[in-house]
Formats: sequence, structure tokens, C-alpha cells
Amino acid sequence: MQAEDSGGHVLPSGHPAATLVAEIVARALEEDRAGFDVTTQSTVPVDQPGEATLLYKEAGVVCGIAVVREVFRQMSAAIEMDVIVGEGAWVEPGTAIAELRGPLAPMLSGERVALNLLQRMSGTATMAHRYVREAARGGTARVVDTRKTTPGLRALERYAVRTGGAFNHRNTLEDGVLIKDNHIAAATRRGVSPGELIAEVRARVPHTLRIEVEADTPHLARAAAAGGADVVLLDNMPPDMMQAIVAEARANPRTAGVLFEASGGVRIETIAAIAGTGVDLISVGALTHSAPALDISLDVRPA
Repeated sequence: MQAEDSGGHVLPSGHPAATLVAEIVARALEEDRAGFDVTTQSTVPVDQPGEATLLYKEAGVVCGIAVVREVFRQMSAAIEMDVIVGEGAWVEPGTAIAELRGPLAPMLSGERVALNLLQRMSGTATMAHRYVREAARGGTARVVDTRKTTPGLRALERYAVRTGGAFNHRNTLEDGVLIKDNHIAAATRRGVSPGELIAEVRARVPHTLRIEVEADTPHLARAAAAGGADVVLLDNMPPDMMQAIVAEARANPRTAGVLFEASGGVRIETIAAIAGTGVDLISVGALTHSAPALDISLDVRPA
């Protein structure tokens, strides 16, 4: 059975829980003091009706319809929203994706929060879509996000990444082991080699967790693969170096099953070449930390 939002509307598959969306929206509205909009309260009668159109002014992926609906539901139960274009669709400039009608004052007071969230989510989904499309030109690697998200908005941003066709890396620090350079440096200081460190971790964590090791040199990448890492993260390496490491590992029966992730400085212009190295995953922090907000407007018509 599919989940529904607080208004009884079916949520898209994989959408954050309605209760979480409601909490995020409530915090955003409180931050903006939307219930204390002195301008609207002093200029618009409470009984004046209105209509509005959500209009995409540039091309991109629609993402955040349920969040917008929740914003206006919290502002007024009397605001109705009719969706014209569904979640995840690619739209061209000038596309109207939803119509609203109801009391004008709460519509105006909730406008900025609704647009802020919709613009950011749609921008993130659009960037993910573009990276996935470019990566496919070079190979079959999955494009994944990182934990470089906006505090408090991770659930929405990671959902937007999925809506754009990419995938999620570990969501929180407890979702997987990622041994990075600082962890390796600390172990080296204690006289523990990368292989020994992997064995120690393997003995301490549940068998259900994958162990990933960050490597910034071919030597460390080989040591991590040979030492039993499930995933080796190739950090800031040129494509030819990554290709050689992956090919060597695939040719060795002991390391043929190791997954390789490319990370660090991945750009839209370089992702196809990176995918062509044979890596399994390409992590892109820009999907969440640098996605530009899509240009979207709420065209309001007082009645």
C-alpha cells in the first residue's frame, strides 16, 4: 500500500515520510514567521479569495509537489491544489505544473517557503538528471550523492537526487563504514596497516555493513582491495590511473568482486571519462551542495 500525505494524496515511491515533511515545513514556516505576515495581514482581507499558478521559468525536473502541498495545507486547509504535471517529469520553460485556489492571504504568506523548497528540490533533481545523462555516455557507473547536504533538508535533497535518476550514498554515519585518510593516518600512527585496520573493523561491526576504504594512491588502493575492503574509493585520481587500478583488480580472482568508487572534483565535463574507467560508482558532492535553485514562480491572481 502506497503512503499518503496528511491530505490523503498518494506520495511518490521513495518519498520522505509525510510526518517528516510536515516537520520540515513547519520549521520553515516558523523560521519565516509566516503566521505573522504583517504586510499581508494589514493589506489583504481574510475573506478575499485568489488563485495561483506554479510556473517553471526554466527547463528542469519537477520535484517537490508534495512539499508544496504541505506548505499550503499548513497555511490553510481551505487552499486547494490541482497538479497538472507529475513529479519527476522533465518540463520546458513556461510550463504550469499546478493550480491553487482558496483564501488569498495564507497563499501569499506561504509563497516564499513553498518556492524555496520547490526551487531547491527541482534544482537538485535537475542537476542529478544531467550528471546521470553525461555519465551514461561513458559507461554504466551509478552516480551517487554524498553527505554534503543542507542541515535539516537532507531527506528532501536525497529524495530529489533519486527523482533525478541518481542514487544515494550512505545516509548517516551509522549506515556504513567509510575509512578515510584521517582514520588511516590515526591507525598508521599506532603501527596498524590498512589491511590490519580492515580486519579490526570487520571484527567489530555487523556483517551487514559494507566496509569502504578511501585511497589517494594506487598503492593504498591495492592494499585496501587485497585487505578485504568491499569498496575502494579512488580519491582525486586521473582517469588513466583509475582505469589501471580497476583493470588490475578485475584480473585478480581475489579482488575481482571489489567495488570501486570514483570521488573528488567530479564535474559534468569529466564524468563521462570517469565512467569510462570501469568504476562502479561515481560520487558527486555537487548534486546537493552546488545545485542551483530552479527558476520557478507562483503567479497569484486575486479574485
